[in-house]
Amino acid sequence: MYVKIGAHLAQLRKQHQLSQGQLAILLGVTPQAISKWERGKSMPTFSLLLRVCEVLGTTPDTLFLLAQEETQGEAR
Repeated sequence: MYVKIGAHLAQLRKQHQLSQGQLAILLGVTPQAISKWERGKSMPTFSLLLRVCEVLGTTPDTLFLLAQEETQGEAR
């Protein structure tokens, strides 16, 4: 599921025309952290996830629901 969330984060970041480095600066993290999130290797802390969603114009609910729907669709 982390991979699906990461893919959505990457998609949203690109839609906002932000590089990983630019997003990292906005969030006060390293570009490597952004890369790990997008590859599903880790997730931001909850408080940071709220900021990520704010910057990318989405909500945690939307990220998790989209990932869950894709995962359920693959299981069918």
